[in-house]
Amino acid sequence: MHLELIKNTDSEQSVAYKIARVVFAETGADSLYGVMALTSMINNLHNKSGREYTDIISDKNIFSALDSSSPQNALMNVDAKSRAFQMCVRVATRMLRGVLNDTCNGATMFHHSDVMPDWATSRGYIADIDNMLFYL
Repeated sequence: MHLELIKNTDSEQSVAYKIARVVFAETGADSLYGVMALTSMINNLHNKSGREYTDIISDKNIFSALDSSSPQNALMNVDAKSRAFQMCVRVATRMLRGVLNDTCNGATMFHHSDVMPDWATSRGYIADIDNMLFYL
């Protein structure tokens, strides 16, 4: 018997899962509103900069969960069948299809409220959602 690996050729779904992993790791999927806000920020950054989604979500300067020393990094290995992760996938899919409302007021930058990056000291945040501060 010869088994052949069938790869999913749906690139939208592949990108949605990649976005969802980063969003899950950063938010813990504690609330739908927080997931929607961070996903909206990714979309805003994509629209403003023209960068590809995959480029944005692999940027360690934006997402601390990508750093192996971050406590959130372990969340990158979430079980894909997890209900919370599947919520992130649904939100990312909605964003990719253009039907996700911007819930972070046009923000293109964020950080968690327990840290203060240098770039944030001279800016005022425009939204505080689930312990994440969003900036233009």
